[in-house]
Amino acid sequence: MNRSMGSLLAVAVFAGAGTIHYQTPLLGAFGVEFHADTAAVGWVATLTFGGFLAGMVFLVPLGDRVDKRKLILAQLAGVIVALLGMAAAPSLAALAALGFVTGVCACFAQSIIPLTAELARPEERGRSVAAVLTALFLGILFARVASGLIASAFGWRWVYVLAALMLLALAPALVMRLPSTRPTTQLSYPALIASLVHLVRANPELRHASVIQLLIGVSYGGFWATIAPMLLMFHGLGPTQAGLMAIPGAAGILVTRRAGRWMDRRGTYPVVTTGIGLVLAAYIVFALAPVSILAVVAGAILLDCGLRSAMVANQTLVNSVAPDARSRFNTVFGAHVWGGNAAGAFLASMALAHLGWLAVCAIAVSASVVALVLQRRTRQAG
Repeated sequence: MNRSMGSLLAVAVFAGAGTIHYQTPLLGAFGVEFHADTAAVGWVATLTFGGFLAGMVFLVPLGDRVDKRKLILAQLAGVIVALLGMAAAPSLAALAALGFVTGVCACFAQSIIPLTAELARPEERGRSVAAVLTALFLGILFARVASGLIASAFGWRWVYVLAALMLLALAPALVMRLPSTRPTTQLSYPALIASLVHLVRANPELRHASVIQLLIGVSYGGFWATIAPMLLMFHGLGPTQAGLMAIPGAAGILVTRRAGRWMDRRGTYPVVTTGIGLVLAAYIVFALAPVSILAVVAGAILLDCGLRSAMVANQTLVNSVAPDARSRFNTVFGAHVWGGNAAGAFLASMALAHLGWLAVCAIAVSASVVALVLQRRTRQAG
């Protein structure tokens, strides 16, 4: 894979990754405009992540059955239309429903990851996947920062208009340059989806990596689904400040490639274990968030570093196990990641609305402890 193609794929992932994260600093603004409480607004985040999960399960596996180019372009068209729909949403229910559609189509970025692994030479596959994941993390960071700034200046609806225009500008380059791929299986669609269960049962490495990432996702999704209402509740901060909280996430981007190199030298176990430990430490710090904004900043740094470290190690492993089923392996892994995010968004939103911020922290700490126990048992079993 040449450098220009690698750059195009990275830009596409960057632009696509943010589509389900523009909402993060806007949740408080949604509540104000539609006169809704935290629990109701939380459905926007929950359904958006849930839509992404549905797309992972029902669309991404098609990358092993059909030309990945056609699949990616079809989803790109869908997400542009859905984003414009969100910009014009007349009610919170419509916004949440369109968020679900956006999530379903936005998973085209997850089809690009196995495409990258397929196009890269074996000796450069780890670096290529790490580069695309770095672009993905940068896209999430950009979405959160930019959406807060745009919403404060022009209103939250313009966030989705500009997001759609950015993808529309990228579309011609993808249409002209995205390579076609050959199917690696002739399974019918029902058999293809059913094979996901077999892959999970037959591959303990896939199973373990996916469950660990799901538990980390509960903590990650829970934080970003409640950061805006929490900052508004305790510190009187609006969308701009909530969006700027994504900047500490740059720390996670900085450790991505280092985590990959550490994995090459020491294996997956120490990288993932360290990542879980950092997520646990983040929520211990977050317990102080109601009294100190510095605790939010420090916790965000720890959380992002922990998530990125574990994800780089686990996703590189998953994309190396079965070359003829990369899309399906990536589907299983990604479904667990975003299933965790969706579950975390739902649980944390309900907890914040009915029990308070410390309940949000307790949920995440519990998930992290379970992940550490499973990680330790796997090491002992090995």
